[in-house]
Amino acid sequence: MPKIITEDMIEQAAIKALEESQGYDVLRCYTEDPETLPDNTGRANKKQVVLPAILFESLCNINPDIPQETIRAECEKLCHTPVSGDLMLTNYYNYQKIRNGITVEYQQDERKTSNILKLINFDEPEKNSFHVASQMWIKGETHWRRPDLILFVNGLPLVFIELKNSNIPVKNAYDINLQNYLKDIPYLFDYNQICVLSNGMETRLGSFGTDYIYFFEWLKIESEKENPNRKQIRENCISLEYFINGLCKKDILLDYIENFILYDRRRTKIIAKNHQFFGVNNAYNAFLNREQLQGKLGVFWHTQGSGKSYSMVMLARKIKHKCTGNFTFLVVTDRNDLDTQIYKNFLRTEFITDKDKVQPANSKQLREELKTNKPILFTLIHKFRYDKGKKYPVLSTRDDIVVIVDEAHRTQYKDLAENMRNGLPNAQYLAFTGTPLLGNKRLTNSWFGDYVSEYNFAESIKDNATVPLYYVKRVPEVELQNDFLDSDFADILEEENLTEAEQRRLENHYAKELEVIKRDDRLDAIAQHIVYHFPRRGFRGKGMVISVDKFTTVKMYDKVSFYWKEEIKKLNKQISQTSNEDEKLRLKDIVDYMRKVEMAVVISEDADEEKKFAAEGLSIKPHRERMNRVDENGFDIEDNFKDPDNPLQLVFVCAMWLTGFDAPSVSTLYLDKPMKGHTLMQTIARANRVYGNKQCGLIIDYLDVFKYLKRALADYAASDSDDVPVKDIAKLLSQLNESIEMTCKFCFAHGVDLKAVVDENDVFRNLSLFEDYANTIVGNDDVKNEFSVLANTVDNLYESLRPDIFKMDFNPIFKEAILYLKGIIDGKIRPEKIESAHAKINELLDQSVITSADARKYTINESGKELDLSKIDVDELREQFKKLRNKNLAISDLRELIEEKLKKMLRRNVTRTQFAERFRNIIDEYNAGGSRNDDFYEKLLELMEQLFKEEQRHIKEELTEEELEIFDLLCKEHLTQEEEKKVKLAAKELYNTLLSKKKDLFVVGWQNDPQPKERVKSEIVTVLNTFLPESYDREVFLHKSSIVFNHIVDQAMTGYNWVA
Repeated sequence: MPKIITEDMIEQAAIKALEESQGYDVLRCYTEDPETLPDNTGRANKKQVVLPAILFESLCNINPDIPQETIRAECEKLCHTPVSGDLMLTNYYNYQKIRNGITVEYQQDERKTSNILKLINFDEPEKNSFHVASQMWIKGETHWRRPDLILFVNGLPLVFIELKNSNIPVKNAYDINLQNYLKDIPYLFDYNQICVLSNGMETRLGSFGTDYIYFFEWLKIESEKENPNRKQIRENCISLEYFINGLCKKDILLDYIENFILYDRRRTKIIAKNHQFFGVNNAYNAFLNREQLQGKLGVFWHTQGSGKSYSMVMLARKIKHKCTGNFTFLVVTDRNDLDTQIYKNFLRTEFITDKDKVQPANSKQLREELKTNKPILFTLIHKFRYDKGKKYPVLSTRDDIVVIVDEAHRTQYKDLAENMRNGLPNAQYLAFTGTPLLGNKRLTNSWFGDYVSEYNFAESIKDNATVPLYYVKRVPEVELQNDFLDSDFADILEEENLTEAEQRRLENHYAKELEVIKRDDRLDAIAQHIVYHFPRRGFRGKGMVISVDKFTTVKMYDKVSFYWKEEIKKLNKQISQTSNEDEKLRLKDIVDYMRKVEMAVVISEDADEEKKFAAEGLSIKPHRERMNRVDENGFDIEDNFKDPDNPLQLVFVCAMWLTGFDAPSVSTLYLDKPMKGHTLMQTIARANRVYGNKQCGLIIDYLDVFKYLKRALADYAASDSDDVPVKDIAKLLSQLNESIEMTCKFCFAHGVDLKAVVDENDVFRNLSLFEDYANTIVGNDDVKNEFSVLANTVDNLYESLRPDIFKMDFNPIFKEAILYLKGIIDGKIRPEKIESAHAKINELLDQSVITSADARKYTINESGKELDLSKIDVDELREQFKKLRNKNLAISDLRELIEEKLKKMLRRNVTRTQFAERFRNIIDEYNAGGSRNDDFYEKLLELMEQLFKEEQRHIKEELTEEELEIFDLLCKEHLTQEEEKKVKLAAKELYNTLLSKKKDLFVVGWQNDPQPKERVKSEIVTVLNTFLPESYDREVFLHKSSIVFNHIVDQAMTGYNWVA
């Protein structure tokens, strides 16, 4: 374990690096009293997040042709702190100003002149001002907040940095600090482009609006070919140094902000990861060097799931924005679903609009469009077809057409590709692929040039850009020769819509193989396995069943549906017969899940398909109706499957959705189709997306396809090591065992001997040991947090292995002990949020463990905590505490009680933050060693007494709780008794007025609509203007009116009942 590096040490090192290595000016802004001004920032008030003097001076320097009075007027607008609104939308509009400047008008030579006011000079980075501000107080409506570091460019706060001690998980900075800042001072993020969270050992970047799982590291500084030593970085706590040296260089940071930030439908902010930044810039540099490369810009190989299609948008956007010219981008794919997906990405990120006609309907229209100078076109390679025997005509000799070919494999070396090149002889060609090109496909190098960027499967797993994949071989016991996989059998099967000639060839030459694969008894065995496996998985992500052809796909759907119903009947019978309550819960959980699951077939449409399927004894009509159905919200089957909460959980496919399809919640693939090379890699990547608590993707192999996988991975995915990134599930079991061993060692180092628990046969002695061990762990927050991380890892790995682990050689006894101890601690401290309902009732001991001779079952009796403080006898608690042996557990109980009470009290009145701050200070003092257990407990009891008094204050003030909150928001210092009465009256009148007019004022969604918001604001101002005392001058009146209005908007945003 590395020595603890404090937050202050990390902060000072970061400031030094930014100042000395990168040339930033330092603003040390801390003041003991948050209200104190000046604070070295030049702000007029502490709600401001823009630095006005620096902003004005910087904009004058980079816009010398624009009058200073015009610049000053715009600066005032930029410095204005807006009222609550849609933060992401505000951020989007501010980003447009940062990137594109602001159009201003002014008088010059007695004429009205318009010009672009640049907020940043992206072309000359050194002409901008760069500052790092430390410990800058920012005033919220009800809280003061003080971010550790903020990076300003020209006075605009573009980078937020939150730091933690090296022994505190980085996720804490996201869960607690970042969320508090977003809630209390959201306007800090109006201009924010990057959020950085670091504890020295680990530094992660992301957008303020994204989930923590999408935050990423920045460990490559100069080149994508670097191989940073992650272990060494963690041990030396220098991850933040990598970020500073890599992304905080002035030119690099400005390049990133200008060209590597996208907004998907203005609702989701996408910022480039380390590999995307290098890859896109490599491709961009190749474009700048296009004359020398003679149109062969290269091959852009980034593994599936790593954001390749967004990289495509970033590249096109950078060329369009930075290069002078009238460029046309031609995006070429070989599948309809790929074409649609890429088109949607360009549309949603506003490279194009839905009014732009950019998808030619046929070959003739494509040829006509290519003779024009449209900015972008999307097409299938098949639209380059031309009459046989005729040479394809030259459509354009322009050299400013950029052809981007996605998944450039075999179609790129046939007549269609030659037609494209004959038609566009001087175009610039760039290939994007998720898999490198092998064997005869290395022709790509002669068509497109060398690799311009490489980011393989193994690297993406290291970077957490994708999750690791594991496979299980479940080949039914029927005779099956796999030699055909080395032939072109798998190549033919890649195509879902076979030509008649290909269909005949397939049936004639591979009759034996097809007969074996499609045998009814074999398919029955597979269907039964899917029905058993799918609902018993630990992580219940979505699944895909992949079959050899369309008929088998529908047949598998029918078989799984039949056995699914049979399994439910069988489980219901077991539930009625068992007397074990835990077993009943486990079985009922499976049945409940199975009843909610919907399934569907997804295959492409074929001419006369109803007749063809009927000839096979199958019906396609209900499946086609489901595939074409659009629900009342306008969502189709693809939207349903991509939505993790939609009951459509399992789909049956043969070729559709195997490439260019991104559904992150997919975690399991049932593979029953011969595949190799490119297609195999594309298919298994459907399960490698990062999502929620998903630890890995799992591929169930019914054809022994994976005996060929290592051969493919040598080229497609492996790094320089021999560590194959798709592994047998036995490797996951090894990880679980290692994780259990690591947890046991950690516990032993802190006086918790789990072996003693396992060896102890006396049940009461055993329970006493667990109680003692829980007391030891909760005695220190850092130890408790680290134990929680280790135990969660054990739990997640175990869940990822279910149900396959039941057939493995695994002794669960130490896993049980770890999770039981965790259960006691969680029960004593606070229950963790559980992502899915099944986890709540999932026993610590599985069915397999119950039947094990070595197993020992533990149960947790967790009683609800009493939250009525008035019924708690504080003196009795003091006396009981003196007699207790395990005092840490009693402290934990009291901490939880206070924490839960504080949450509820703060929800009822946001001005009670001083109690939360007092609570945090007491805990911090204890963790720092400043309090003994007895003193700590006494301080908690004193705080609890204060909370009781606060809870009763509304009665004393003769106000309802809602009126008291408004009263507290309206109060100011030095009120006379008479003035205080008037403020109370104003609070009462305002609450009752708004309540009486609720139907008219608080219409559905009013908080997001400017007109209803204005009506609410006007009502507030009218009432307060009538009842507030005269000592509330105009400035105070407007300030208090704004506070109350913003608070009510915030309450509506969170769905608070009386204003929502």
